[in-house]
Amino acid sequence: MSKLLMLLVGAALAIVPAAVVVSQPSPPSQGLLEKLRLGGYVIVLRHGATNSAVAGKDPMSNPNWRSIVERQLNEEGRAQAIEIGKSLRDLGIQVSAVVTSPAQRAVDTGRLLGFGKVSTDADLAEAGPAVSAEENNRRADALRELVGFHKAADGNLVIVTHKPNLVAAFGNEWSGVREGEASVFEPDFAGAGFRLVARLPADQWGRLARASLDVPGEESADPVSGRPIRRTSTEERAARRGPHQAGLDAAN
Repeated sequence: MSKLLMLLVGAALAIVPAAVVVSQPSPPSQGLLEKLRLGGYVIVLRHGATNSAVAGKDPMSNPNWRSIVERQLNEEGRAQAIEIGKSLRDLGIQVSAVVTSPAQRAVDTGRLLGFGKVSTDADLAEAGPAVSAEENNRRADALRELVGFHKAADGNLVIVTHKPNLVAAFGNEWSGVREGEASVFEPDFAGAGFRLVARLPADQWGRLARASLDVPGEESADPVSGRPIRRTSTEERAARRGPHQAGLDAAN
């Protein structure tokens, strides 16, 4: 991996301050990508990029606007979701379940990832000024519970939700979260807490995948731990994904 790419990757990955960590920190015995390949993590995505022309007309963004207009994914947002899903498969990171907000932009983001069936959860619906403070708090609690109770045996879980939910659940550090950005959490598998592992902008998954595919069989550095990661061949990637995931790549 080039020095420039390593700098770009390092800048994108943010480790949560100790005061914000809900569970006890675990020793960094393995690199991020290697851990994700083992499963048991929760990737919380803000939905992909949307049409800003209707942002002020969306009833959740502007509760005083009497309209049923809802922001939809634009071409960039659709491309983001497709690339994130493909990159996760190229990296050998399996996703066992995708759960989204009922908002169409979140559902479309989840479907375009290409991991099969997508479930919606009303508790992930957009928080914000259009709902009461009590409801905002309830949705924040629900998101934290989804992250904290995920079990390792269930593989990696992807959640697609909204900026206000992320801020309410995890703090003001998410006030600048961008569309398509991922927050990767390690749950404690018993519901007592979770630890933020990294935050990645939408295009970072593709960069990581391309870096791992540059020269099959050679090694590059993991962006979190600095440990070497082996680049994979086309045959190895196909074996990791299996025939079902390979078919999804072709379909998307």
